[in-house]
Amino acid sequence: MPYTKSIMRANRRQILQASLALTVFAWLPKSVAKAADETAHRLDIRPATAELLDSGKPKTPVWGYDGQVPGPILRMKRGRRTLIAVTNHLPQPTTVHWHGLRIDNAMDGVSGLTQSPIEPGETFEYSFVPPDAGTHWYHSHQRGWEQVARGLYGPLIVDEDEPVDVDRDLVIMADDWRLQEDGRLHEASFGNVGERAHGGRLGNVLTLNGKAYEYLQVLSGERVRLRLVNCANARIMQFRLAGVAPWLVALDGQPVAAMRLGDRAVRLAPAQRADLVFDVTAKAGAELAISEVSGQKPLVAGYLQVAENEDTVKQRGDALPVLSENGLPMPDVKNARFFELNMTGGAMRFLKSAVYKGKSLDGRTLAQDHGKAWAMNGIVGTALEPLFSALQGESVVVRMKNDTAWPHAMHVHGHHFLEIARKPAKSFDYSVSGSALPETAPWRDTVLMQPDEVVDIGFVADNPGSWLLHCHMMEHMAGGMVTWFEVHA
Repeated sequence: MPYTKSIMRANRRQILQASLALTVFAWLPKSVAKAADETAHRLDIRPATAELLDSGKPKTPVWGYDGQVPGPILRMKRGRRTLIAVTNHLPQPTTVHWHGLRIDNAMDGVSGLTQSPIEPGETFEYSFVPPDAGTHWYHSHQRGWEQVARGLYGPLIVDEDEPVDVDRDLVIMADDWRLQEDGRLHEASFGNVGERAHGGRLGNVLTLNGKAYEYLQVLSGERVRLRLVNCANARIMQFRLAGVAPWLVALDGQPVAAMRLGDRAVRLAPAQRADLVFDVTAKAGAELAISEVSGQKPLVAGYLQVAENEDTVKQRGDALPVLSENGLPMPDVKNARFFELNMTGGAMRFLKSAVYKGKSLDGRTLAQDHGKAWAMNGIVGTALEPLFSALQGESVVVRMKNDTAWPHAMHVHGHHFLEIARKPAKSFDYSVSGSALPETAPWRDTVLMQPDEVVDIGFVADNPGSWLLHCHMMEHMAGGMVTWFEVHA
């Protein structure tokens, strides 16, 4: 593509092989107490500009929450009602999805399923009680393939009931932007059906928290909690920290048994999160690289810059902070209701035909006339009928088969799930009736599936309402890889 060649003249620190972009920061919450048991926030969604390239380079027109990218950190208390008034100053409708929160269905922020979109000039007040402490995020769920790519996302943190024993709490939001030489977004590629049928819309510039490059300040001897979020449209990213020995303590906002990573990288599909804890043992003046390592060569995206600690360093030894469990209900896998979800289509395994809006259409018509490339159980896009209906409290197992040539980040709304089994599709003979839950299986809300894999997920359908299940590669969702299920009270 012409713009790829031109932007390669930019600072090489920013350029990914085939495209990329990252983010790192700690903000103060823009909130004001409304009552003893409530917290209130305001979010104004509006066009803005961001310095995504090096200083002195052209700024990029973006869309941002409060005019910034990423949006302001929203910090809230577990079990305390939060009110968020969202005003839309964009030229098109939008919504806000509170990714990872098991909240009331009416507040889930899915346009056309749980709410009408927020029209330009209108305000919508979201009101919910977050049940789970942890690292989450918020983003647009209206034309996400465009609006998220324009910058509509931000971090959401629900604090534990008791403070976690760390000295510093940082957030890294990772994104890749597709930019032209003049700094503007490559808008002509929005909605490209070819990219929908392949890996999705990948960027060519890496940012750290919406910046071209930045340093994160830490003090020698500190214990740091680092929250990683992949908010890219489609890119699977891998991160490695130099000069520290991190423990992995949470995935997708849910605590896991602490695991020492050593020099291993953390892999995150779009929408996935990981919490790391590490001690800063380096001396003042050290710069510890934060690298994205999914390409052939590591890309240094920023540094932890170590400064002198003038306070008394707390001696912790090897004792790790313990994150409180959120009390998710364990599914009864042996007696669960069982459903299958078969994903087909995409480049190299072209859809011959599928049902779209109640009509059976051939693959060429789906692609050329409707921009669709994927099907789930032979249906393209949100089906007229749910994938399944369950009664509140029922255990459910969904067997997802990736019969495509591409990876997919499958996201379940309103619930977290356990990955019960994973095997290549052609040799998969797993029996749900004879299963037992893996003792170390983490709770997730998004699972990465490789081509020809079959993954069984299990959860208790305890949150009433209509919920999406879709690929979080935004172009795949736009190209048809989305369905829904019902939970009846």
